[in-house]
Amino acid sequence: MKISEIFYSLQGEGSLVGVPSVFVRTSGCNLRCVWCDTPYSSWSPEGSEMSVADILAEVRRYSSARHVVVTGGEPMIAPGIVALTEQLSARRYHITMETAGTVFEPVQCHLMSISPKLSNSTPHHRDEGRWAAQHDRLRIQTEVLKDLCATYPHQLKFVVMNSSDLDEITELLDILKSPVDSVILMPEGRDSAALRERSLWLVEVCKERGYRFSPRLHVDLWGDRRGV
Repeated sequence: MKISEIFYSLQGEGSLVGVPSVFVRTSGCNLRCVWCDTPYSSWSPEGSEMSVADILAEVRRYSSARHVVVTGGEPMIAPGIVALTEQLSARRYHITMETAGTVFEPVQCHLMSISPKLSNSTPHHRDEGRWAAQHDRLRIQTEVLKDLCATYPHQLKFVVMNSSDLDEITELLDILKSPVDSVILMPEGRDSAALRERSLWLVEVCKERGYRFSPRLHVDLWGDRRGV
């Protein structure tokens, strides 16, 4: 499968924030989020072809790590993703699968981290809008989301830009019937200043509705760059 990068860092988002983890980032995505912070795995996919054995060897280089985050791009469309997660599980790694929730594959994982893409992600004015229609058609697949939520321990992690996004989140949660403590709201932003501005009001929403709040720890610590 095509891998854009493998690195060791701290989980920066979600319920396992702060946990030392090896990140395996697949290259290639079926969506094109306007605010995507890993364009090298989506808008302009790059990387090297690696076998499952090659990936496992690279992961094992970080001998103190017991958590592996499989991310992208969209890892659920990567050839060999099921075999990779089976081999990681056999080696007793804790596996988090980061996905937009548009595709179901019978992977092995301990946490399915699902990030459904709201309308704020649609690239209407990027690349002359070439991807907008396909992105909007694919970004919410309710039956896939239901299957993922029913099959795996999961979190629903929403990227929030504006208060208007909350209506979309409420509508989707009414369909999915997922428990409130599985819902995580995360501010969109590529630098600490933007994150802080959105975080201040988003925290109040979480307090009011009982959702979890997630920072973007890696951005706060190291800024918007690769390999962190």
